[in-house]
Amino acid sequence: MKTLREAKIGDMVRVVKLHGEGAVKRRIMDMGLTKGVEVHIRKVAPLGDPIEITVRGYELSLRKADAEMIEVE
Repeated sequence: MKTLREAKIGDMVRVVKLHGEGAVKRRIMDMGLTKGVEVHIRKVAPLGDPIEITVRGYELSLRKADAEMIEVE
């Protein structure tokens, strides 16, 4: 299982599954990160937090904890 946090800068990945429960999972889905969507890894901050991605045509910054909940391929 590979998570969004493990993806490298420049990678294009597809969301396979969202882990987590309740409000956290709902918030991730509300940001456009749903099963099957393609995500481009744009930047990673020097200490690894946050991660900047492009999803559905807009830029989004995610915390490492949130990125670990997103399984990708």
